[in-house]
Parts: sequence; C-alpha cells; structure tokens
Amino acid sequence: MPARTVIAVVALIAANPAIAADTPSVREGTAAYGSWRDDAPGARRRLRANDLPDVAAQQATVGASPSQRAKRGDRVPSVPAGFAVELVAEGLDEPRTLRVAPNGDVFLAETGGGRVLVYRPGADGKLPAQPAVFAKDLREVYGIAFFPPGPDPTAVYVSQPDRVLRFAYRNGDTVASAAPSIVVKDIPGGGHSTRDLAAPDAKRLLVAVGSASNVAKGMPRRSTEDIAAFERTRLRGAAWGDEDRRAAVWTIAPDGSDARLYATGLRNCAGMAVQPATKAAWCVVNERDGLGNDLPFEYATRVRAGGFYGWPWYYIGAHADPRWPGERADLKDEVIVPDVLIQAHSAPLGIAFYEGPMFPADYRGDAFVTLRGSWNRVPRTGYKVVRLRFANGAPTGEYVDFMTGFVVDDMHAWGRPTGVAVARDGSLLVSEDQGGTLWRVTATRN
Repeated sequence: MPARTVIAVVALIAANPAIAADTPSVREGTAAYGSWRDDAPGARRRLRANDLPDVAAQQATVGASPSQRAKRGDRVPSVPAGFAVELVAEGLDEPRTLRVAPNGDVFLAETGGGRVLVYRPGADGKLPAQPAVFAKDLREVYGIAFFPPGPDPTAVYVSQPDRVLRFAYRNGDTVASAAPSIVVKDIPGGGHSTRDLAAPDAKRLLVAVGSASNVAKGMPRRSTEDIAAFERTRLRGAAWGDEDRRAAVWTIAPDGSDARLYATGLRNCAGMAVQPATKAAWCVVNERDGLGNDLPFEYATRVRAGGFYGWPWYYIGAHADPRWPGERADLKDEVIVPDVLIQAHSAPLGIAFYEGPMFPADYRGDAFVTLRGSWNRVPRTGYKVVRLRFANGAPTGEYVDFMTGFVVDDMHAWGRPTGVAVARDGSLLVSEDQGGTLWRVTATRN
C-alpha cells in the first residue's frame, strides 16, 4: 500500500457567499432538488412524502451520469465558516466504515484492501498517517461494532458480505490477539455487499443485509395463501426467492444464534448507528433506481422492530412501484414513511450522531450522513456530507450541507464520502473511497 502522507490544510470558507449567509432559508419541495452545483456548506433542505413527483412524468428522465475520476491535486473539501479540515491519510484502498472505540482509537474498514485499520489519536486529537493493522485478509470487510456497548467491550464484530466475525477485544488493542470466530456464515451473497452492524443494547446485534437486485424483478409471483404461509416463517413484508432474508435488518444473539428478521422493505441499509439519546437504531437507505431523476427519495430513519418500509412494492409510504402493478395491496397501509427524506440518488452510506465537546452546542444531538452519490441521475447529486437536524431527540426532517466540494465538473469527481464518525475529542472524521482519503474536521470556534 502506498505510504500515507499527513497534510494539514485549513479550509476557512468565509469568502464563499453561500456559506457567509447568516441564516439561509430552507429549500422545500422541488426547490430542494438540485445538483452538485447547488451544494454549499449551510444550504438547508427539507423534503416530505407529498413532494414526490409523478412517476409517469419522471420515467422520461431516467439516465446515467458519467462518472470519471479526477485527481485531487491540492483540492480540499469545503466546510462551514468556523471549521477547518485536514487530510489525515491518502492512498487507502476503498476506506469505508469508521467506528470509534471506547478508549478513543479509530477503527476503519478498508473494504478494498481487506483490512481493519486502527488510528490512535495523539494528545492534540490528530490522527497519525500510518495506522496499525488490527486484522487483514478480510474480503470486502465493511461493518464494525464493539460489544457489549459501553466503556468495556470484550469483542469487536466485523462483517463481510457473507458472514459476521467476532474478534476478542480489550480496550487499547490495536492488533487482534487471536483469529476470529465466525458467528454468522450464511448471509446471502451477491448484489449489495454492504453489511453494517449496530449494537443498541447488550442482548443482541443488528445486521443490515441489502437486496440482491434493484427491484426484485426476478422474484416469482406467489399466491395469497403462499405469501401468508411464508410470512409466518419470516416477517410481514419479507421478500422471497433470490431476495429471501434480504432488503432487511436482521437481529442476532451475540454468539450468532437465533438470527431472524428485525425489519423488512429496506432496499439497502448501507449504514447504521444508535442514537445516544433514545438508543434507537437508525439506517441510511439507498433506494431503487430506474424511476427517474427525482424518484424515489433516499432516506434516514429509525428502524422499528417488525417494521415494513416498502421495497420492492412501495416507496416512501403508499407510493406503488409501477414495475409491480397491483401487487401486495394488503401492505399499502402498512408502509412506514421514513423520518428524514433525502434527494433521490444521493446514495447515503454512513451515519453518526454528534455528542462531542468540540462543535457548537446546537450540533449536539444532530447526525451526520455521508452521501456517496449515484450513477442514476443527470446531473449528479450527493458527493457530500450533510447534517440531519434534531430537536429534543426527534428529527425535524431538515438536512444541511456540511462538507462539499468533492465534484470537479459534470463529468468528474475526485472524492465520494463513505464513512463518518465522531472522535473522542469531538472532531468529525470522514472517509471517501474514490480517492482513498481520510479527513478530520475541527471547529475553530464554538
């Protein structure tokens, strides 16, 4: 792997008028749509289910956005005035999920390199360019969860597309002390490969398993009687055939036993987090393609036990997918409308709640979400980090651009944000897997 270089670059954005505005108005409805050209730290958006465009009119806008890699050069992301951003490391091979251990060590899933890396912050909070290698030879490693949650975990769970591994762990371990045990080994492979993990409590873990396809067109039709019998063995709204046990969140015991569905209809829950104030599990979900530039919205949502979120028959509540005409009308009134709707084809990948001491007080309780960007929109959107606003522990539905500037022009982007975590000192850590970089955002005033 190429050597890492630590480059500290302060990006103060006060000169940008889009950032300098005191209180930008919230863009709502179609005004919330846009592309990378409309993005800037501080831009505010709110979408509601009734803002969804008509599906028949949208289908004419289906298209692919050219995605060619650009070299980063000396480019750095843009952040709001009062914040600074520094490059921690580059040359990483698809860095994705970030998790912070109770002792402050930063764990990173290097998906392309098949490694779990550990960065130990210095006394000043800065991360070293050269990490320790906690584990290697882990094909498409992705999810990371410390267990039990709290100050003294005894294990760290790591996921691959077809399995979940358990490593023995003590605070401060930077190299695995022994080979892992396989606690789950029968996760369906193929299709979406992201398998994030979360531990809301000390009794069970959650495992996200994305769909095998876009909209389950290969899933055979079943009779009402067959569906009823099938759901008695799974969960209401569960998919079958090639999609069996997919587009769902599982719950498992710590030893991997008693694996069962926890929630269904989540096409690809690519990232999970536990909200500190409520202990609720949250997902950020990549919705389906092929319906148009602005359909359907992506989303972040609390994951309810037994909940059904629509895929493949419905999206964002009772909006029927025209590729499943007349199917599963019995589910129409049971589809949960997600908590925070995000512009279509933004491709959310990571989520982290902010409870740190560094940022201004009104950031506490909010969440950050990375938007990797999708091929299925012209012009492109996503390619940024946004802040989800909360009030008294409840989502307001508003999200705000926080970290932008990864796109060069309509044809080229140099970075695609993936992982996000809050370091123990309160700084924000962001990985991006196209340029293979890791960034740290600090507040210069609070």
